[in-house]
Amino acid sequence: MMSDFRPHTPDAAGDLTTPRGLYFALLQPDPSPEARSAGQAYLARQLEATASLPCELPEQPEALMTWMDQQAAQVGDAYQAYLEERKAGAPRRYFQTKSHALYFLKSVAPTKAVDGAWLYGLLQRWNDARFYPLIRIYLEELGDGEPEKNHVLLYKKLLATHGCEGWEQLDDSFFVQGALQLALGYGADQYLPEVIGFNLGYEMLPLHLLITAYELNELGIDPYYFTLHITVDNPSTGHARKAVQGVMEALPLLGDSDSFWQRLCNGYRLNSLGAGTCSVIEHFNLDQEVVAMLAAKSEAGRYVHSDYCRIGGHTVNEWLATPDRISEFLAALEAHGWIRRNQPPENSRFWRLIEGERAEMFGVFTAYEQQLLHDWIAGESALHAEARPNGERSGLRKRQPTFRAKQRMLERLAGQPNRSAHRSPGLAEALSSANPEGMPGSDFDSEEAALASQLKAQPDREAVMNTLVAQLAPALHATPAGLKATQLFARLLG
Repeated sequence: MMSDFRPHTPDAAGDLTTPRGLYFALLQPDPSPEARSAGQAYLARQLEATASLPCELPEQPEALMTWMDQQAAQVGDAYQAYLEERKAGAPRRYFQTKSHALYFLKSVAPTKAVDGAWLYGLLQRWNDARFYPLIRIYLEELGDGEPEKNHVLLYKKLLATHGCEGWEQLDDSFFVQGALQLALGYGADQYLPEVIGFNLGYEMLPLHLLITAYELNELGIDPYYFTLHITVDNPSTGHARKAVQGVMEALPLLGDSDSFWQRLCNGYRLNSLGAGTCSVIEHFNLDQEVVAMLAAKSEAGRYVHSDYCRIGGHTVNEWLATPDRISEFLAALEAHGWIRRNQPPENSRFWRLIEGERAEMFGVFTAYEQQLLHDWIAGESALHAEARPNGERSGLRKRQPTFRAKQRMLERLAGQPNRSAHRSPGLAEALSSANPEGMPGSDFDSEEAALASQLKAQPDREAVMNTLVAQLAPALHATPAGLKATQLFARLLG
């Protein structure tokens, strides 16, 4: 399994005036003072932009627990109604095709790659009991240092499985929420109530999360990242309840509690900004995505095709030399029989160049790009097949089992690994586990060894904890050293 995540930094990262540029400037091991300052200015602008929006929080914080339970009940009722609709034959509500779902996964990647980042600034207060519930939320977002539970690593693996990398080049609108979360993470000293309010809104279990997990599973896509959030965000013992507890613990007993509550509400409103689940899903246009994908491919493809094959009077290289004519190229492929729309893709000569025995274009397209082409060619035939009962597909492949069904079959064959719990150690024991004596050194373990050396040089527990905090930064916690640091921090925190 992947155990590392290092953000690629595009050239545009130098532009701190755009959400995308600010995002990558803050997603660094130690963001520059200029980036941090730009983040605070960005937060101030976003707070001003949302100030007039309605806030569904109760007027008094004492009513939060009741409000949370009511919200959870409403979401539960709505989800049960959705399930009844599906049982009655209704189509999927969110994703018409698998490529639609993969588009969604890629589009929300900038936000998922900084999961939990808004709480990072609270770690410096690790010895203040008021912030323990919120710090525990952050550590659980990091999987307590376990690679198979670290949310960022889980999402990176999901993207890689389906060829959905390359999200760094998405438009600015997809980075608004991620930039906001990073700015909050590095601005807790000035925006503590807003951080707590944002967390309260983010950790409430939303209906779209339940539906997304259900439909991804139907489409054969691992829903674990999403089902994990369903379980950890539960209102009984999970992040939703911890978020409310965090509010109540942080409310000032002295001073202006009304002002604190108002600022908390302002932070809550920030959840409405940027490209959210439903808006991303609604934005998908299969025709446009196929054309855009092929136009991007044309930069390299226009030099590598032979000239013996002419389509519509032009060679493939000539077609690809003008990206603006990709739509015309696709029409020519269809007119000359290379593509047979609204039929099983296997009937198209073009598709057989991409997938199949001795496919001449093997490796040219990622899994996601192949899915786009597959669903675009299949067109109405795929949608009609979805509507047929009992999985009958009239020429298309039979309906595939869900992702979970496949996993259960594999588990029955291979068995499940056992995971044992560990007790909280003392400081000496924890530091010893960072770099056990007698273990041979390795270039692969150089970062963990460097971390162990740093920790052993610290004079006391406070210095050790503060050293670990730096490794739990949004850009570092999913690295090998960051995972080890998270394990140690969680165990020492207790």
